[in-house]
Amino acid sequence: MKFRSALAVILALFFVFSSRLSAAESAGTQNLAPMQTSAAAIKKVSFTPASPAFAKSNLPERIAGEQEALVFSAPPHETEAEALRTYRPIAEYLTRVIGKKIVFHYPKDWLTYQKEMQQGSYDLVFDGPHLNSWRISNLQHNTLVKLADEYAFVVVVRKDDRITNLKQLAGLRICGMTPPDFGTLAVLGQFDNPVRQPIIVNTLGSTKVYEGVAIEKHCNAGILPSASVKKFNDSANLLRAIYMTQPIANQAFSAGPRISREDQARIAAALVSPEASRVVSRLVAANGADQGLAFASKSDYTGLDVYLKDSWGYGR
Repeated sequence: MKFRSALAVILALFFVFSSRLSAAESAGTQNLAPMQTSAAAIKKVSFTPASPAFAKSNLPERIAGEQEALVFSAPPHETEAEALRTYRPIAEYLTRVIGKKIVFHYPKDWLTYQKEMQQGSYDLVFDGPHLNSWRISNLQHNTLVKLADEYAFVVVVRKDDRITNLKQLAGLRICGMTPPDFGTLAVLGQFDNPVRQPIIVNTLGSTKVYEGVAIEKHCNAGILPSASVKKFNDSANLLRAIYMTQPIANQAFSAGPRISREDQARIAAALVSPEASRVVSRLVAANGADQGLAFASKSDYTGLDVYLKDSWGYGR
């Protein structure tokens, strides 16, 4: 009898504890939805700031210390010395145009560039169409001026190679910029099988991509802007194109909310003016843009941020 009584007490205590635990779990479940909504709202706010997006603390001290300076940047497609020769004259020219200091900041690598750009550290940016689209949607940027030629990439192989289509490159080495470079993302998007992907060999600049395939031969293929292929005189003898991406609006300048609409209009007009032709000549030549610069609009880039959907840091 004593054993049965003790067992009954234990069972009673167990049922009481279980009921309280269930109630606690239920309450936790009820509170979960508001917590998820709050997290989503916070994430959205972090990418769509109500006030002008700018974070000087993310920049080197020499840049952040210039309290009144507007920061101009671009992806590290080239060495710092080459980038300064291309972009610093543009920054100095636009400083004279709007009467406000604009400094060019070179990010040391793609990871640094993405982090600083996503955090709103740049006021004026020149880069790819998908990144312009993302800033329009998330950082209150406006596109100002673009390279007038259409933007497309080709995948090239050596002329004597037996490769004839893109899917044959699965498991092979492709020279190109690492994601989120637009050409690389567009090409990788054609490989839908996650276990059959090419190996991207990070290669800085079109010349290095060309040499990596045609001359040094450490890559089976290369991803090149279609406009750049023609600048290699012997490309027709050494390379063969096996794939081309769909042409879209070209790389562009975008301006953030710390630059007033009036100054944005002045910058755009100045960049397409005849007076700017010498200042932007290196930029235009580096990208093989025969037609120079032209005015751009937001509609040119609508929806192109879809290319970034699987890239780190670009989620919504």
